Amino acid sequence: MHGSLMLDIGGTWLTPEDRHLLRQPEVGGLILFARNIEHPRQVQELCRAIRALRPDLLLAVDQEGGRVQRLRQDFVRLPAMREFSRHADGARLAEVCGWVMATEVLAVGLDISFAPVLDLDHQRSGVVGTRAFEADPQRAVELIGAFIRGMRAAGMATTGKHFPGHGWAEADSHVAIPVDGRSLDELRNHDLLPFRALAPVLDAVMPAHVIFPEVDAQPAGFSRRWLQDILRGELGFRGVIFSDDLSMAGAHVAGDAAARIEAALVAGCDMGLVCNDRAAAELALSALQRLGVLPAPALARMRAAGTASLDYKQQPRWLESIATLRSVGLID
Repeated sequence: MHGSLMLDIGGTWLTPEDRHLLRQPEVGGLILFARNIEHPRQVQELCRAIRALRPDLLLAVDQEGGRVQRLRQDFVRLPAMREFSRHADGARLAEVCGWVMATEVLAVGLDISFAPVLDLDHQRSGVVGTRAFEADPQRAVELIGAFIRGMRAAGMATTGKHFPGHGWAEADSHVAIPVDGRSLDELRNHDLLPFRALAPVLDAVMPAHVIFPEVDAQPAGFSRRWLQDILRGELGFRGVIFSDDLSMAGAHVAGDAAARIEAALVAGCDMGLVCNDRAAAELALSALQRLGVLPAPALARMRAAGTASLDYKQQPRWLESIATLRSVGLID
């Protein structure tokens, strides 16, 4: 059984304070950032130390490619997802890249990368930009679906973000509260299309800290209208819902960290992320301990099934995949 809080740590090894926090049953996951990562062997050792303490924890990272890539030294520098749309055989290349990304992440002992991005690029959002596969919904579904096939072939569960789409709102939800004034029908006919088409093959979804005032006054991640009525009801999504980082400015409309995680879980999130703010994480943890929030069994499905191993670079599929991506200039 998994607790419903995902938090982070400060360095490349576990401190006594980290160990104390990770032992709390309300903590169900840990996300690594660049500050936690030196090279593959170090990440593998860190993951082993975490597993020794809490074998059930879900271990995550953001390894989308392009500018959002935490694992760098001695890892493949993945292209931005936009690059696949420039190739006639972009879907094949996206599938290869999805497999490469997932293989490397799993090899060091992590369970998931929060990927892929399902946002459409309206040439408005700087925080999305080249992270998006495409502007056209149908082409986006083709490319994203291929990337998902690659991830799944490697053994990794998938997380589509940022529901119902962060590509139109210009503000960056890390530092502001973005607003998208379009109607629900406009969203259904455009930004929601990738989520609708790919809902059956997504293992998880992460909602955006974006307010859509024509639909609900709350940001999507705090909205039962978005998460229950539309994502679960209308789109038929049955997987896990992760909040986006509740320390981001876009989440502050819900109050302090305790109020934020409660609001996210009440709206329908299975796990709340509180990152880059230890005091906020501790406040959220105290709230969960007080509320007695039950764990979400579905989170167990996000765990990787295999055993971490760093010998993947000798495998024929790896060598062939790297050669394929290199031959078209997608990687160095």
